[in-house]
Amino acid sequence: MNRVALLIGGNQGNRQALIQQATALIQERIGTVAAASRVYETEPWGEFDAPQPNFFNRGLLVETAMTAHEVLHEALAIEAELGRVRKAGSKLYSSRPMDIDLIFYNDEVIESAELTIPHPRMHLRQFVLEPLAEIMPDYRHPVLGLTVKELLEKI
Repeated sequence: MNRVALLIGGNQGNRQALIQQATALIQERIGTVAAASRVYETEPWGEFDAPQPNFFNRGLLVETAMTAHEVLHEALAIEAELGRVRKAGSKLYSSRPMDIDLIFYNDEVIESAELTIPHPRMHLRQFVLEPLAEIMPDYRHPVLGLTVKELLEKI
């Protein structure tokens, strides 16, 4: 069984209901949700095309028989089902009802055209590290060598 750390979140629509729906769909279609953080409300991060409402985010630790690429494809399908529309070619961030990021997959380092694990910017983002530190504080980043808790303390 594989263990994948996901960060789910969004800032459009009924954010709390969408977090619950995404969690249920992940449980149903990806694998067993072994741990879930509380829901965090955070300010938008990055360069946006317009002012943005706050995000709701939750960290999940999921046990799955899927490969990392299979998890990615199912996560993208769940995002679309919950209303996510991706803008091709845009370098700016935008509001979205649901975003599902793969942060870790076991202790693997994966670099392909469609997937990079560990997530390449996770160590820079408090909104990623806080929920993960709640459910997996002692997990050691396979590239940086620091625990999730240590990465959070560095921000």
